[in-house]
Amino acid sequence: MRKLAPVEEAKVLFTEAQDWSVFRWLTEKKRVRRTADAATAALNEAEAAVKEAWSDALKKAFRADGHARGIDPELKLAVQRLIEADADAENARLDAEDTFAAAEHHLSAAMAREGARKAIESYRLHEHAIRKAEALRQRDRRKD
Repeated sequence: MRKLAPVEEAKVLFTEAQDWSVFRWLTEKKRVRRTADAATAALNEAEAAVKEAWSDALKKAFRADGHARGIDPELKLAVQRLIEADADAENARLDAEDTFAAAEHHLSAAMAREGARKAIESYRLHEHAIRKAEALRQRDRRKD
C-alpha cells in the first residue's frame, strides 16, 4: 500500500498534538477534525479501490464473511482474518472518536492526547487491513 498524504499529515499532526495544552486543543479543534476526516476518507477510498478490484468470487466470499459454499479453506481463513482486521480498525477509530469527545466534554488535555495516540493507532490498523485486502487480491490473481 502506498502512503496516503492525508494520513501522513494526520499522523504528524497527532504526534505533535500529544504535547498540546488543553487551550491549544480547543483552538486547533476544527483543524484536527478536518485532518482526521481527510485521513479517514483517504483510507476508506483506498480500501474501496482495492476491494473493487477483487474478482467476483472474492467479493462473494467477503460478503458471505467467508462462509460461501465452495470456497477454498485457506481463502476462507484469509477472508476471516481480513474481516477481523477491518473490525479492529473500525473499533479503534470509534474508540479514538469517543476519547476525543470525552476530552472535549471534560476539557482534558490528557484525554485529548490519548485520543491522538488512539487515532494514530487506528490509521495503522486501517492500513494493515488494506494491505491484507491487497494480499487477497494478489492471491486471487495468482490462481487465475
